[in-house]
Amino acid sequence: MTGDRAPGPGDVAVVACAQTAHRRRTDDLSEVEMLMPVLHEVLESTGLTTADIGFTCSGSSDYLAGRPFSFTMALDGVGAWPPIAESHVEMDGAWALYEAWVKILAGEADTALVYAYGTSSSGSVRDVLTRQLDPYYVAPLWPDAVALAALQAQALLDAGHTDEPALAAVAARSREAAVGNPHAQLRGARPQGAYVVRPLRTGDCPPVGDGAVAVVLAAGDRARDLCARPAWIRGMDHRAEAHSLGVRDLTDSPSTRLAAEHAGAFTRPVDTAELHAPFTSQEVVLRRALRLDDRVDVNPSGGPLAANPVMATGLVRVAEAAARVHRGESRRALAHATSGPCLQQNLVAVLEGESRA
Repeated sequence: MTGDRAPGPGDVAVVACAQTAHRRRTDDLSEVEMLMPVLHEVLESTGLTTADIGFTCSGSSDYLAGRPFSFTMALDGVGAWPPIAESHVEMDGAWALYEAWVKILAGEADTALVYAYGTSSSGSVRDVLTRQLDPYYVAPLWPDAVALAALQAQALLDAGHTDEPALAAVAARSREAAVGNPHAQLRGARPQGAYVVRPLRTGDCPPVGDGAVAVVLAAGDRARDLCARPAWIRGMDHRAEAHSLGVRDLTDSPSTRLAAEHAGAFTRPVDTAELHAPFTSQEVVLRRALRLDDRVDVNPSGGPLAANPVMATGLVRVAEAAARVHRGESRRALAHATSGPCLQQNLVAVLEGESRA
């Protein structure tokens, strides 16, 4: 860091974003081949090189890749020689963003490269995600991710918080919004289809697909030099629910609400919200927890219902929210990421542009 002090919480910004066109399968590409164009694009947009980056952090899952330490091979896409300061989280890339943000706040770097990738097509992602469950009481029953989401959806229906036509409207709105998103895997309204697990139909569930995303963070005046309209991170926080589903109220998400409170989301209204809601029913839960009314543009990119590269989807939400700030389409945006069954772990970031004289 230059200067005598570390940056404050509002002095770090997302200055560049890039992502792949998300696809149903990428059998023809390795993780490195999928990542390299995205990493080159995000760096070239700022004029930075790998040598200019103070810290690099990634998010992915070896369970999806089907081999241990797969993230070390992905580093070939970054270029780890000469040696770089690097870290990895076995989580969605939004948590890698959090680590990089803290690193900059601590004064240990003034720029950071954060990336994430997911190859959900490698196996049955519904079954792979059961490895997140309590290993003694729940995982041995093998409830897959869609079945658990259906339990949550049914709880919402029983509580009177939504109904099936309302869920269908969420799906239609999201996929219509994706028409304008060149990265989306699914675009345009589609029939809801048959039940996958009642009450969730095909249209209520995310597509299976592969993709990657990268963002660059910078502090203070460095951010202003690199970007005409930086997306300043005004606050970011993450919280977790109890591991056991049986002790949780699946119609609510107190961890999301608490994370939003600590990130400063409730101090002033936001105009955009990119929510990591892979299922239509989860958008209902998140809207209530985050106090989002109809004046907020929710998932203008189409959200996870249009593209859901597992382990990258949360960072995509940050990238999409930041991109709207960069383009001047949003003054104050909220980005949300989740991990675990039924919204177990939740991260909230608040991003703002700045007015210039």
